[in-house]
Amino acid sequence: MIAAQLLAYYFTELKDDQIKKIDKYLYAMRLSDETLLDIMARFKKEMKNGLSRDFNPTAIVKMLPTFVRSIPDGSEKGDFIALDLGGSSFRILRVQVNHEQNQNVLMESEIYDTPESIMHGSGSQVAFRSCRECLGDFMEKKKIKDKKLPVGFTFSFPCRQSKIDEAILITWTKRFKASGVEGTDVVKLLEKAIKKRGDYDANIVAVVNDTVGTMMTCGYDDQQCEVGLIIGTGTNACYMEELRHIDLVEGDEGRMCINTEWGAFGDDGALEDIRTEFDREIDRGSLNPGKQLFEKMVSGMYMGELVRLILVKMAKEGLLFEGRITPELLTRGKFNTSDVSAIEKNKEGLHNAKEILTRLGVEPSDDDCISVQHVCTIVSFRSANLVAATLGAILNRLRDNKSTPRLRTTVGVDGSLYKTHPQYSRRFHKTLRRLVPDCDVRFLLSESGSGKGAAMVTAVAYRLAEQHRQIQETLAHFSLTKDMLLEVKRRMRAEMDLGLKKETHDKAVVKMLPSFVRSTPDGTEHGDFLALDLGGTNFRVLLVKIRSGKKRSVEMHNKIYAIPIEIMQGTGEELFDHIVSCISDFLDYMGIKGPRMPLGFTFSFPCKQTNLDVGILITWTKGFKATDCVGHDVVTLLRDAIKRREEFDLDVVAVVNDTVGTMMTCAYEEPTCEVGLIVGTGSNACYMEEMKNVEMLEGTEGRMCINMEWGAFGDNGCLDDIRTIYDKMVDEYSLNAGKQRYEKMISGMYLGEIVRNILIDFTKRGFLFRGQISEPLKTRGIFQTKYLSQIESDRLALLQVRAILQQLGLNSTCDDSILVKTVCGVVSKRAAQLCGAGMAAVVDKIRENRGLDHLNVTVGVDGTLYKLHPHFSRIMHQTVKELSPKCNVSFLLSEDGSGKGAALITAVGVRLREGSS
Repeated sequence: MIAAQLLAYYFTELKDDQIKKIDKYLYAMRLSDETLLDIMARFKKEMKNGLSRDFNPTAIVKMLPTFVRSIPDGSEKGDFIALDLGGSSFRILRVQVNHEQNQNVLMESEIYDTPESIMHGSGSQVAFRSCRECLGDFMEKKKIKDKKLPVGFTFSFPCRQSKIDEAILITWTKRFKASGVEGTDVVKLLEKAIKKRGDYDANIVAVVNDTVGTMMTCGYDDQQCEVGLIIGTGTNACYMEELRHIDLVEGDEGRMCINTEWGAFGDDGALEDIRTEFDREIDRGSLNPGKQLFEKMVSGMYMGELVRLILVKMAKEGLLFEGRITPELLTRGKFNTSDVSAIEKNKEGLHNAKEILTRLGVEPSDDDCISVQHVCTIVSFRSANLVAATLGAILNRLRDNKSTPRLRTTVGVDGSLYKTHPQYSRRFHKTLRRLVPDCDVRFLLSESGSGKGAAMVTAVAYRLAEQHRQIQETLAHFSLTKDMLLEVKRRMRAEMDLGLKKETHDKAVVKMLPSFVRSTPDGTEHGDFLALDLGGTNFRVLLVKIRSGKKRSVEMHNKIYAIPIEIMQGTGEELFDHIVSCISDFLDYMGIKGPRMPLGFTFSFPCKQTNLDVGILITWTKGFKATDCVGHDVVTLLRDAIKRREEFDLDVVAVVNDTVGTMMTCAYEEPTCEVGLIVGTGSNACYMEEMKNVEMLEGTEGRMCINMEWGAFGDNGCLDDIRTIYDKMVDEYSLNAGKQRYEKMISGMYLGEIVRNILIDFTKRGFLFRGQISEPLKTRGIFQTKYLSQIESDRLALLQVRAILQQLGLNSTCDDSILVKTVCGVVSKRAAQLCGAGMAAVVDKIRENRGLDHLNVTVGVDGTLYKLHPHFSRIMHQTVKELSPKCNVSFLLSEDGSGKGAALITAVGVRLREGSS
């Protein structure tokens, strides 16, 4: 309680009964500590609601994220302009920050009257015209018009931000009322106004609230500063909140400054029990009735008016001035907060009261002056108490966030009421100490106001914006326009033609190899077939039972066998003997050793086929090095090994490429399927070409499936204009430098490597991982396709992205995770678009081959990147649609193309063989 003995210090000569009368009269304004602790608890709850995604839409205390993520760390430097708009004057500063040891900050400023157009103008265009003129005048005076300095904009009104250089005005306060501005981005409005003037340019890097500016100004001098407080014309506070508690901003790491906008506390009726009739009258006569009710109880804009209303009522009731009421006393704005400060001065307070009251024409007695001084004390003391309660709630929250029994912190303060009222700060500090005894608070007065703070925020933001610009500039090389993609499509088509033509085939990079598969399944295929699938360290033997007729079906049984490294790298004989012993085991296992069964051999290594059952190995890949195989027909090697075993015989009908197998598997389900595509570890495509165009083979009738081997597209340099430095690095350090360049831009085996190289570059440039290149990041192949797919999943919060990066040994912050996700997205989008451009060339060739205006075709697809990546297939489909508008392309996922496909090719081969015999 504010007891009489407490007040005796200030009013030694007052008449007790006079004071008691006023105490009684203004009893509702005198708040006990119990009430203040209750208000503190209410405000703490309001803060929690404002931070919560569920309650924020209806929360009164808006707890707005400012996107200011740290106080200055002392490394800031540069030359900035700061604009400060939010009170009776419009201030423009030039702030030069030098980050050497003495942390010099040089400031020059000009003060202009706040433009009338922004106070009460009509239309958003008009509102910022005068600000533009003031800024032009300032730049002219300082001779910096040609400099295009970064600008920080202190805009002291409630705004919603989704980034640091945007501020959508929620509502005007402090008697500002320009129409057409609420709900719009004030940064854009000011930029537009500046552009219209045309003789100077301004780069608005950051917009901050004056409260945030105050915290940043003090934070430059004291790194412990984590709260900003304004008690002046208006009132507000901000503080550094843990990101994990801010539901409205993605991320969980680090902190962000929250602008509480606490002036609106009580707008939902939460303070009705302590509001007085005078508070209600002030509100009714304001420009924004029902809004900013807490601010109207405590801030400098309303304090003088509150006192005037009390004096009028007391005079009317004969308690003051012998009941005299003058026109001046009845006039709004005739008694100001500066008058309250003057009257409460220790020594000359009563003398000042007499002068001020005489000015109002009420001819005060000495008793009147004592009474008026006491009224002022009660009103200003209530303000200090209420602000102590709300600040106490913030300090409690900071203490809880840090899980510390005792909080030590600094509060940066600004505002005319705090600075100029003779008793305010002392009373405020004293109440705060009583309400939060477990907090040690240093109050740091903001000497240069929110202008310097705006420059500090700008300095931090400018550093980040410059990084962002460089990042965007780097990633722009991965962005492909529609025209560029059409050019890739055109070049792919040209390379396809070179591969098909006899005279250019040898030099062509896209080899367009005949597969000798002349027909897709027609549904009459029938029988039991064996399939071998060799393409890596494991190999499969399958029994595929194909049934035709009404109940068409494919039933499969398989067994997987390992190939030991000594056999992979031994002799060809040893390798094929091992394969045959596995086949023998499988035939026993299935109980089918005996009849001579037809077999299809999926052999996923580069081969030159001269017939359906002839495949000459061009080169081993994937770690195989068996001798005496390259240059030999793998079917002959297999047949020789079967003969050596002398245990069973097999009819090797076809050697099959996995892409062709994929097409055949899908064609069995969907007759319009005439294209195969694999986008997994590697990438390739095949399609049904007209025999008349396959110049490498005799005959012009019918069609044949062409295995494009499109991964080599670009090996002649035709894609160099879109390859980036990162593509070149990946190629240079690969096992087959200069080869398979298109594949290296689109397939899963290489996308992670592209990402890794970008991340290393960004880390070297200080954009990622605090500039520290960890050992895992130096490891080739660490970024597998599955990680890319997981990182880009829409369902994954940044916390999970961080967990994935942690698995890879990369310790990331929230911002690191965002950037890694962006890089992955850019690389995979380009891959999908390039793949789509290649596919567009294929389907348009089929359409033109057949002289059709419109083609309906299905593409059979397989591969982990296509199947597992959350966005690849969608972007690729969209690209094909845009680049080949005359083709209606459907995509069908292949189920086991390399096994089932081999059996189907064998079945078709048997059918065609029997048909021709």
